[in-house]
Amino acid sequence: MKPLYMVAAVLGCLVLLAISQYLFITFNGTNVPAPNIPRQPLTKGSGDNLNYLVLGDSSAISQGSDYSQGVAVGTTDHLAQKYKVTMTNLAVSGARTKDVLQSQLPQFEGSPDIVLLLIGSNDVTHFTSKASIEKSLRAIISEIKYKNCKVKIVVTGSAQMGAVPRLPQPARWLVGARTTSVNKLFKQVSDQEKLTFAALAEKTGDTFRGNLKLFAPDKFHANGEGYAVWTPVFNDSIDEALTNQPAHCAQD
Repeated sequence: MKPLYMVAAVLGCLVLLAISQYLFITFNGTNVPAPNIPRQPLTKGSGDNLNYLVLGDSSAISQGSDYSQGVAVGTTDHLAQKYKVTMTNLAVSGARTKDVLQSQLPQFEGSPDIVLLLIGSNDVTHFTSKASIEKSLRAIISEIKYKNCKVKIVVTGSAQMGAVPRLPQPARWLVGARTTSVNKLFKQVSDQEKLTFAALAEKTGDTFRGNLKLFAPDKFHANGEGYAVWTPVFNDSIDEALTNQPAHCAQD
């Protein structure tokens, strides 16, 4: 009978741990709503025309901050220093990689010159299988290339979810490990497809870790200061893509 008592004790501890984790996440922080961002194209700057498409999740719509302080507008302002850029943002809060493929890309009928694919964090926290992520990611890339084989694509992967103060330990450690694993997949696919990978988690994770000044009141999403940390990483990757990323046409 002793093994049964031991099993029951272990199960009881796991239930108590799950309950404590749920309560911590539920009451740690104040939720912030997803902003109702403008969906019509935004045009800025002068020079050669550049059609810029933003796809992704809440990070791409600046949840936790004013939209004007986020990465979509920030990267558009950067591009507008050299181009007449027209930015379309189809990102949706909560989106996973499969949602970009199934719901966001079909809305865009144009021919993008550069695409920022800011996705992965929700795949990390929802424990989407890596096989499913890879399948959706490769399909997204294929569809974008079909729209314009000369397109430049920047893939970001997940932010470092192990730095998010909304999550308690050991959940924070677990999603941190998941972030590393999922981003390794994003980097591998990006390299194979000759795209540009923006190493967001690697370059900014330590900056965000434990720094409440960079988080919105929900202690999950970035605030304006947090997005200001991310934006230069995207700008550098966009510059790299425009300068060095090869065309993806069959003859190339």
